[in-house]
Amino acid sequence: MLPRLKEAKYRGDYRIWLSFTDGVEGEIDLFGELWGEIFEPLKDKDRFKKFELNAELDTITWPNGADFAPEFLYQKLRPDYKLKSTHRTGTD
Repeated sequence: MLPRLKEAKYRGDYRIWLSFTDGVEGEIDLFGELWGEIFEPLKDKDRFKKFELNAELDTITWPNGADFAPEFLYQKLRPDYKLKSTHRTGTD
């Protein structure tokens, strides 16, 4: 099952508090992830804090089109999380 983000709150600097539908919650710091063409502009804290919870994508998004996969955010809180494949080969 894919993680579903239900709440996100800005906590200052590049930190966001997240809450997922399965009860996992906590604060993450995304500063180290802000590299590349789409994320570099978010090093401006005024831009960074303008994220929104996108219910359709179950993740946070920014006006410039940047977003992080919910699985990535979940794994920041639960490093032991591994996405399980649902691919079936027909042999099982």
